Amino acid sequence: MNLLWRLVSPNFGPQVYKFAKRSLKSVKFPFGSSNSLVHGIHVFHCPDEVGIVAKLSDCIASRGGNILTADVFVPEDNSVFYSRSEFTFDPAIWPRGEMDEDFFKLSKMFNAMKSVVRVPEIDPKYKIAVLVSKQDHCIVDLLHRWQNGRLPVDITSVISNHDRGPDAHVIRLLERHGIPYYYLPTTMGKKREVEILDLVHDTDFLILARYMQVFSAEFLKSYGKDIINIHHGLLPSFKGGRPSKQAFEAGVKLIGATSHFVSEGLDAGPIIEQMVERVSHRDNLRSFIQKSEDLEKQCLAKAIKSYCELRVLPYEKDKTVVF
Repeated sequence: MNLLWRLVSPNFGPQVYKFAKRSLKSVKFPFGSSNSLVHGIHVFHCPDEVGIVAKLSDCIASRGGNILTADVFVPEDNSVFYSRSEFTFDPAIWPRGEMDEDFFKLSKMFNAMKSVVRVPEIDPKYKIAVLVSKQDHCIVDLLHRWQNGRLPVDITSVISNHDRGPDAHVIRLLERHGIPYYYLPTTMGKKREVEILDLVHDTDFLILARYMQVFSAEFLKSYGKDIINIHHGLLPSFKGGRPSKQAFEAGVKLIGATSHFVSEGLDAGPIIEQMVERVSHRDNLRSFIQKSEDLEKQCLAKAIKSYCELRVLPYEKDKTVVF
């Protein structure tokens, strides 16, 4: 396979390699019919050394696979290697189990910190639980995107510390799709973390869709998997109650939203996605809040989609690589 690649000089920043995209119509598949091909994704994180790209490419090509896109990142001040590849393959020629074994051998060869392969058409969807407080805009948006097939997840439950009546829009949506809703009221001294853990133990990751509670270090350790949070990114930052009203009254011109992983520090986890939008003197409080909530919905949905597509990798202590 004659893959074309371009190297940006390290004099101009981190090394970034881009493989050329090729149309499937122009590619010959000696191992089988293109009608039987499915799509795979592989991400790799290991100490940097010569030959990694060649071995990854050969692993896929030797099994009749065809790389469609590949992104590589090597920081200029740290000898570590990150890559994300998308490829097509014939599962009759390269069975799913053998694919795992092949990539596992590569991970052992290069002492990889992370090596994950995913085949969306074959692998089960990620199972998630969504936690929410009083505000509905993020959870309603996620449910509609999920319903329309735009989020590659299975929502196993919605958990809230705010009671909703049986006629609430969220409750009707959940009932329509058979998704359980759990109301667990919280107080300063009772966060209901043991009960939440019992409800989410079989999920792949959690979403905090404006869940206005802080999890303890014990909870994070016990759950042991990723948790994605969304919060306003109003500039400048306004703390406490009704931040949108505070920012509006201060006359800010730029608002935003941030989606990040949950860590022990308050709103201090590695950032996955951020969005901003301008506001002006023409906005009233209602339009100001609407714009802020729209950003939160878009930012959270994009972060979830990026995570499910294996675009997000840990970078240093508090950063991420997002391909």
